[in-house]
Amino acid sequence: MSNQPAQHHGVYPRPVLGQLPKYAAGKVATPVEGLTPYKLSSNENPFGPVPAVHKVLAEFTDYCRYPDPMSTALRERIGTHLGVPADDIVTGAGSLGALTQLISTFAGTNEDGSKDEVIYPWRSFEAYPIVVRTAGAQDVQIPLLPDHRHDLDAMAAAINERTRVIILCTPNNPTGPVLTTAEVEDFMAKVPNHVLVILDEAYLEFIRDENAVEGVEMYRKYPNLVALRTFSKAHGLANLRVGYSLSNPDLTQYLRVIQTPFAVSTVASNAAIASLDAIEEVMERVNQVVAERDRVQAGLAELGWDIPESHANFVWLPMGERTQEFAAKADEVALSLRAFGDEGLRVSIGEVEANDRFLQLCADNRDFLAAD
Repeated sequence: MSNQPAQHHGVYPRPVLGQLPKYAAGKVATPVEGLTPYKLSSNENPFGPVPAVHKVLAEFTDYCRYPDPMSTALRERIGTHLGVPADDIVTGAGSLGALTQLISTFAGTNEDGSKDEVIYPWRSFEAYPIVVRTAGAQDVQIPLLPDHRHDLDAMAAAINERTRVIILCTPNNPTGPVLTTAEVEDFMAKVPNHVLVILDEAYLEFIRDENAVEGVEMYRKYPNLVALRTFSKAHGLANLRVGYSLSNPDLTQYLRVIQTPFAVSTVASNAAIASLDAIEEVMERVNQVVAERDRVQAGLAELGWDIPESHANFVWLPMGERTQEFAAKADEVALSLRAFGDEGLRVSIGEVEANDRFLQLCADNRDFLAAD
């Protein structure tokens, strides 16, 4: 007799698929006659990669060859850049790929059917629940504080005997606030040594707060902490999918067992190396984005908009029930913003003209100020 449920009449997926939220990528802006459309919905670097990367891409020819599954040259270059052993680095297809490897390695469903728990802040990166549930683990979402920051006390209080992993996102995507070194050290003192803490630093390069936590320092101090980073944002390599995790050998030995083979192509690896070799140029572009972010935040404050201070390449507008309405207003002026249900909108920092048009949109719609 078949074990297939009666309501199914063919191949059917795991039940967990019905429990997964749908990942919604940022949409391209709606064309409006007379206006250049701008996509401010995916936190992409508007300046793209540095010229050295374009040169590497143009010269690459070995498309018929498989990449080095260990990404040796890239790991060595990252190791030199950060001052860490290359063996402590595990690459992945973007930081999301590296995160998936981490969760799949350290959290899931046990032999007795019980599920490990993964704690993370919410709202935060929308892929967290998808990755955790797909791995067979149980996610535990801890609501953000009213100021849109992590509620670290509540996250610590949620730790129990089933907790295997905790994710911290700094700066938090999509709200923007950063965690400080003091906050994370205080939090780590409450975390058992057998619980893995992931410090998601996808937007690290945009931080200008001297008190902000820094993953390399933390991984050196705490054996159960892993830093997660990407070349998608600051380096402008989003389409090439290059990310990595940084952890001590006791963790990397397990990660390498489940690491996706050939996840980072040779051309992507070469591009990332070229970008690190031109890090001063990269940071010049990052500084332009930061200057625009600060200008946008100052402009919003001048208009009377109360938003959390962002340390990333985006700002968060807590719109509440009028979120979708404001997103539609943006569409009318060829701006694509990232709307999150009835919570708010994340607006990427783009080209100067795009940012000017966004500020004008906010000036023309001040009645939305009371939405949250």
